[in-house]
Amino acid sequence: MADVSSATHEFDLVLLGGGTGGYVAAIRATQLGLKVAVVEELILGGTCLHRGCIPTKAFLKSADVYDQVKSAAEFGVNVKGDIEFDYDGALKRSLKVVEGQYKGLLYLFDKKYKIPVFIGRGELIDDHTVGVTPKDGSAPFSLRGKYIIINTGSRPRPIDGVPYDGKQVINSDHAVVLDKLPKSFIIRGGGATGVEWASVYHRYGTPTTLVGNVVPMEDKEVSDQLARSFQRQKLPVIQGARPTADDIELGKNGVKMRVKDAKGKESVVEGETLLVAIGRQGNIEDIGLEKLGIETKGSYIPVNDMQQTKVPHIYAIGDVNGKQLLAHTAMHHGLIAVEHIMGLNPFPLNEEMNSPSCTYCEPEIGSVGLSEQEATKRGYNVKVGKFPMKPNAKAVIEGHPDGFAKIVADADTKDLLGLHIIGPHSTEMIAEGGVARLLESTPEELAIAVHPHPTISEVIGEAAHDWLGHAIHI
Repeated sequence: MADVSSATHEFDLVLLGGGTGGYVAAIRATQLGLKVAVVEELILGGTCLHRGCIPTKAFLKSADVYDQVKSAAEFGVNVKGDIEFDYDGALKRSLKVVEGQYKGLLYLFDKKYKIPVFIGRGELIDDHTVGVTPKDGSAPFSLRGKYIIINTGSRPRPIDGVPYDGKQVINSDHAVVLDKLPKSFIIRGGGATGVEWASVYHRYGTPTTLVGNVVPMEDKEVSDQLARSFQRQKLPVIQGARPTADDIELGKNGVKMRVKDAKGKESVVEGETLLVAIGRQGNIEDIGLEKLGIETKGSYIPVNDMQQTKVPHIYAIGDVNGKQLLAHTAMHHGLIAVEHIMGLNPFPLNEEMNSPSCTYCEPEIGSVGLSEQEATKRGYNVKVGKFPMKPNAKAVIEGHPDGFAKIVADADTKDLLGLHIIGPHSTEMIAEGGVARLLESTPEELAIAVHPHPTISEVIGEAAHDWLGHAIHI
């Protein structure tokens, strides 16, 4: 990366953090003619590329393939001999995927855009200066910028009193690089991270128990459907349990967790390894925010629609601003911040209503906008259209008929308030909902739009027809 001895220390823009939002912002800023520098403590690409989105999806794909091979006879394909899962092979493939994506990113920075990256700990010295303590132990130095963008990301939140050790108690960062598969898992937390890793380990054949409510932030019907799907997969789930450190016993033979489910039933869950997935917290410590009077709320930095902090020429994007802790949201934050710096009047992102959420468990979940429960709570005259996967020919052909598409809209104004999909390829199809929300579409317009046959996307059109009172294939 960049060599400080030959680097110019004056820049138009300094990025504090080179994760997803930071590297996108750096590239866009360079395209617009700004002189840019990036300070990154660990490695360019951040959590999503190296410890989150990309490696986890590679592991999930390995689980999908294993499932397909085991059910190959159903499709007329006879696989001879014993079928075994090779964890080492899955790990190597995941690392290879990450390496390939990283090389592509380095090409963009080193060759195409020539953006200097300084590897070290960054800290705001004043409102135009970022001090850098190099990772290699060389002398500290400073970078000055007319503008600064903070992109320091987030990290997994531990259970109070149960620190991570990377072996017996792990988080998602540790999970992507485990050199061997533990004999059994307890996964504490049923959000996106928890259910994805539960889908991975359970389908790998490792005894896994999920402790916590299943995707509680999703529409209730989606949560209920995933719980039923897990039950059919014989994946144990203990909903309603909220164990604390007092309920967790770490010993030489593994982890014991005392739990009480939603009905009050008590039991003890055991596993060799505990994976904690109870949420994340922003990385705001020791980066100089206090010196400049930059406001924080909890572990996040509040910003306006243009991603500006209380200091107008200092922006905060991605996880660290706490708006929506998703990689694609961080990318858009980066674009908005840079284009605002350049006076291009960018379109603000309504994270709650227009930025899709994707969960890559089995079955997948894609959602955008308000759930039925939230829309009702806010006083809308809610009307719902819904269509199941089972009548959809393509879903049946692919062997994944579980799930549905659900449209939430206002009965009075016909405004689309939310789209929720659970089933095959949901994370791809939800992009249609994002476009529909952005263009202020109605269910009638989704029904008029042609969804090609046979595709799973037809369930969206059918849900729209159902909203209008005349679903075709049910």
